[in-house]
Amino acid sequence: MRNQYLIAEHPFAQYVRILGKGKTSSRSLSLDEARDAMAMIIAGEVEPVQIGAFLMLLRVKEESPEELAGFVMAAKTAIAHQRDSDLNAAGLPALKADLDWSSYAGKRKHYPWFLLAVKLLCQRGVRIFMHGASGHTSNRLYTEAVLPSVGLPVCASWAEAQMAIGETNFAYLPLSVLTPVLDDMISLRGLLGLRSPVHTLTRLLNPTDAPAVMQAIFHPAYRESHQRAALLLGYANSCVIKGDGGEIERNPDGSCLAKRVVNGEPVDEDWPMIFTQRHAPEESFDDQLLMRVWRGEQAHEYGEMAVIGTLALTLRTLGLSPNPEAAMLMAERLWQQRLDASAPPLMRA
Repeated sequence: MRNQYLIAEHPFAQYVRILGKGKTSSRSLSLDEARDAMAMIIAGEVEPVQIGAFLMLLRVKEESPEELAGFVMAAKTAIAHQRDSDLNAAGLPALKADLDWSSYAGKRKHYPWFLLAVKLLCQRGVRIFMHGASGHTSNRLYTEAVLPSVGLPVCASWAEAQMAIGETNFAYLPLSVLTPVLDDMISLRGLLGLRSPVHTLTRLLNPTDAPAVMQAIFHPAYRESHQRAALLLGYANSCVIKGDGGEIERNPDGSCLAKRVVNGEPVDEDWPMIFTQRHAPEESFDDQLLMRVWRGEQAHEYGEMAVIGTLALTLRTLGLSPNPEAAMLMAERLWQQRLDASAPPLMRA
């Protein structure tokens, strides 16, 4: 087994060589090369040592928008095959969502306030499909662990997701269900000591082909790559921000650059800071606090404005407000009306 590739080169070796051939000869993969390479990885046709080398060469170079788009295309093909197979077997129609929401970072300094924005939007008729992973980085509060405490379902299959989104306008599926290979790769962080391109590409997956896509990154330089990759993927409406902790959450203590795609065209929007003084991070987390704030039993200055700011960005991405100022006013009104069961839906069925 150890010597099987001493005579014949492994088919995946060409992609490692393209990335690692030295300062003058190496280059980025083309979109087609990236798609084919990731398709081989997902199909289990690549040796573990090759995956490690491939991921770390990409990490040092930093993945291009074309590479990101190619990786996502391969992953989406595999996910769609499994999704359609599972739903057909269960006798269920295709899952329809209005908004794709990725959650892969976890929170460290502040609560995941964005979950209250998601809860409010779903309550007002917006169908949100969320996907994510947990446990790959220590000392993080991951979405999957918090969702039950705010009354949002974690699903274990596409069939469960279909039923959940029909009943609650929300479904969360872990990456381990979407594509186990990518979940295994994202878990390599503890072994390799570094994040890999998988942490980036998963945010672009949009597994249900929703017409609007929300994304967040931690490192500001990746906003441009995500915006350009979204254009290459044909996403008509998307928004990527530097979110708090890397999650899709507007930090009210700072300004926010939203790099969007609007009707297939790139658009940049600057959102001013809400507070002029920074708020201290939480000393500890109480899993009941989010719902106390939701019910109006407890005030939280930072958290409530994080919810409103995140809502406003999402309303813009959904095309429900004409400008950031109007979006903030609308978000504030929605938050004030969150306990009104008779409030009308935001989206048409």
